Amino acid sequence: MESYFELKKNGTNIHTEIIAGVSSFLATAYIIVVNPSILSQAGMPFSGVLTATVLVSFFSSVMMGLYARNPILVAPGMGLNAFFTYSAVLGMGISWQVALGAVFWSGIVFLILSVFNIRTHIVRAIPRPLRFAIAAGIGLFICLIGFANAKFIVANPATIIGISPMNPALLTFLVGLLLTAVLLVKNVKGAMLIGIIFTTLAAYPLGRWWATDMEPLIHWKGLLSSPDFSLVMQLDLVNSLQFSVIPVIFAFVFTDMFDSISTFVGLAEAANLMDENGEPRNVKQSLTTDAVATTLAGLVGSSPGTAYVESAVGIEAGGRTGLTAVVGGLLFLPFLFLAPLLSIIPPIATAPALVLVGVFMVRPVTKINWTELDEAIPAFLAMVLIPFTYSITQGIIWGFLSWTALKLVSGKPKEISLALWIIDIFAIMALVL
Repeated sequence: MESYFELKKNGTNIHTEIIAGVSSFLATAYIIVVNPSILSQAGMPFSGVLTATVLVSFFSSVMMGLYARNPILVAPGMGLNAFFTYSAVLGMGISWQVALGAVFWSGIVFLILSVFNIRTHIVRAIPRPLRFAIAAGIGLFICLIGFANAKFIVANPATIIGISPMNPALLTFLVGLLLTAVLLVKNVKGAMLIGIIFTTLAAYPLGRWWATDMEPLIHWKGLLSSPDFSLVMQLDLVNSLQFSVIPVIFAFVFTDMFDSISTFVGLAEAANLMDENGEPRNVKQSLTTDAVATTLAGLVGSSPGTAYVESAVGIEAGGRTGLTAVVGGLLFLPFLFLAPLLSIIPPIATAPALVLVGVFMVRPVTKINWTELDEAIPAFLAMVLIPFTYSITQGIIWGFLSWTALKLVSGKPKEISLALWIIDIFAIMALVL
């Protein structure tokens, strides 16, 4: 294990990698319940989607660890599941079986792009200032997710967003945030994991102390449930190749591809997971794993799989090798039977970790030359549009397009690679479609 994952070379050890894997899992585990709750609205059985979610997360994360040797978890993607349900099935009126077929075919396209190294060329075509900006933008995005999960930031018709009035849940979150921050400042090993456990334990009694009529923050829903394999191989491979479904396949391909690419680039820049050429480490293997995750998702009954930005929680806890992903992936497997147990971990428990990850993810922003406006403006747009649009894809699309436009008007067309021109064409198609 030591030699395979090159632990010493990466400045880590088994203990640290295990803590990192547990931390990443706890930050990602919400998808086990959230993904079925979204896809079930498309008419799919909740228990079947839950089983599919666990299978995709387990196999793909372990593959990421063993094959790509990166500390990044892979699971069905948020946003992609919403597109599956609300746009493809409910919006376009196609059946969920056909939609699963579209997921499968998009995975096949991913594999072809990965085998011929096209996706690696796309990664290398991303200008370095945009890479730094994407890393910072993802950090802000994760931070926003944390604040939203804690309901610290809420919708406000007058100001678009605002801060929630103080209540037991918010107080619990703030206590957990303060404790986790103190542990990080003191360089305590496993600070993120300790913060998650403490906030979970504090959630129920602190809420009751504040107001006896407050609804409990933790809802016990039992311990065991049986896996449901009813969605395995229920995809419609033939009808999903109809011309009317092609836009759905394209949307899955484009969104998943740029979500995963930008996640790999962002995490690599923030955690210095680079090879000797300054490129994200084992990028071809990582993107191939992402492609397999999407293909597998279509086969077992889920929306596409993708790399998870919440892996930053484990990376910040010290995870630097594939052992982190293997540990995190293995932790998914018991939840084929223990899914109700996740009810004891409220969203406010992982929220402090997500918020504080933003601190570390924005570090690369200092490497951007803010005096060169033809680089600073695209970088700024990519960085802020990721959280403002709640979409990594939108941030990277507008970063690419503005970079190309400003380099042209600045008389620097040579700084626009052929690969970037091709990316721009697909970006425009994605916006139009």
